[in-house]
Amino acid sequence: MLARRIIPCLDVKDGRVVKGTNFQGLRDMADPVEMARFYNASGADELVFYDITASAEGRRLFTDILRRVASEIFIPLTVGGGIRTLEDFDRVLKCGADKVSVNSGAIADPGLIAAAAKRYGDQCVVLSMDVKRVDGRFRLFAKGGREDTGLDAMEWAVSGVAGGAGEIVLNSIDTDGVRQGFDLEMLDELAGRVNVPVIASGGAGNMEHFAELFAHPGVDAGLAASIFHSRQVEIPALKMFLSGRGIPMRV
Repeated sequence: MLARRIIPCLDVKDGRVVKGTNFQGLRDMADPVEMARFYNASGADELVFYDITASAEGRRLFTDILRRVASEIFIPLTVGGGIRTLEDFDRVLKCGADKVSVNSGAIADPGLIAAAAKRYGDQCVVLSMDVKRVDGRFRLFAKGGREDTGLDAMEWAVSGVAGGAGEIVLNSIDTDGVRQGFDLEMLDELAGRVNVPVIASGGAGNMEHFAELFAHPGVDAGLAASIFHSRQVEIPALKMFLSGRGIPMRV
């Protein structure tokens, strides 16, 4: 069995790391460069950097901060926010990203995934999905969770993988920042539909929640922000805890 991954996420707004609940009520947390340095030293398997207002504001991702973050770490870096064209992919990769996350840009232009996968390889293209329950269905949201697309999220995931997405990050808006556990129902539904790695995002509140998550065989990684930022859960301790549960980890 492949080792499970622990991935901190830096949600960046106006040059600062922020965190909210259910994608609302953002509050300032820290400097992204200092935090990237800390996570690199703490044994994080990867790092995710989201410029969370780039799509909603219709602008390009801030590359100056990204370059500084990339220069501080030696673990894989996934970057997203305002990715709308192949030129955006190219610019972010040249700043030091290893993988590029697309969400609203792919919704606006579904051909973007296939074009990027052809140019850079499937392993470089991460499909990020913000999903919320609406009338009993898993609906796909755009622009940082602000806009209901009306699309069925699971069907969108299947089409994204068919187009060349090599990995999916599933962000549950329903559990984001609530710290009551990952959205296991939503994750199971997705894992049953696709054959690429699935990263769970939204809801981690303690170490036990990661153990519950990795009991589900279709999930490859757990992504979290606030519990790591606040040091409520330390990554080295989490990995030791999970290893003790028989879950394969890189320690």
